[in-house]
Amino acid sequence: MLRSRKHEWRRADLRSFEEAAGKLIVGLDFPDAEQARKLLKELEGIPCYMKVGLQLFYAAGPELIRELKQRGYSVFLDVKMHDIPNTVKGGANSVTKLGVDLFNVHAAGGLDMMKAAKEGALAAVEADPTLTMPKIIAVTQLTSTSKQVMNEQIGVPGEVEASVVHYADLARSAGLDGVVASPLEVTAIKEKCGQAFLTVTPGIRPANSPKGDQTRTLTPGEAMAQGTDYIVVARPIIAAPNPREAAETIIKEMM
Repeated sequence: MLRSRKHEWRRADLRSFEEAAGKLIVGLDFPDAEQARKLLKELEGIPCYMKVGLQLFYAAGPELIRELKQRGYSVFLDVKMHDIPNTVKGGANSVTKLGVDLFNVHAAGGLDMMKAAKEGALAAVEADPTLTMPKIIAVTQLTSTSKQVMNEQIGVPGEVEASVVHYADLARSAGLDGVVASPLEVTAIKEKCGQAFLTVTPGIRPANSPKGDQTRTLTPGEAMAQGTDYIVVARPIIAAPNPREAAETIIKEMM
């Protein structure tokens, strides 16, 4: 289990702090496991999710996922599966066996592909009762995607929000648990798919923080006010001079 360091949470109510921390997903956007472990040491005792993306998963592999689970973290494996249904089914089966709590596929892969992801995960759980069914979510439009890029380069016409809501409804029809989307689209997604349909929102930037390559962003507090279920934050924490202080500040803004 995570070792509690309550004295460092200062004035924040412990229960509220822990509840908010559980909705924070910290992006371990590092090139190797050692740098990730350094951040884990600095954030020790904060019961947040940890996200392993393509760069780190390619470098550190399944062993890091097992390590994170042994440390007591909930893990979001952010590999954005997008392939023919049978391949995605196999990938979903494999990552479910790793014990991840959350993973994603691209909604643009279509209804059959998303259904296959769920089938693969279910097959893993049915074969091994010690496993827990992970939440499966679909990527709608990346938070770095502007209307111009979506229309002119990706070839999807119309407004970004309309595309996001369409993909969200498709993911719901496939039996998935939610979507990855900008916090700006949370209200529309919940109206279309229901309040229980999960929204995981990257592109979160604290006040006065550089946007970087994100185009559709809100602050942590604004995102929570929109009703999102989880926020994903990487650079504002991992690149901060004091990552623990940065994480605590974000969590308190979420409360």
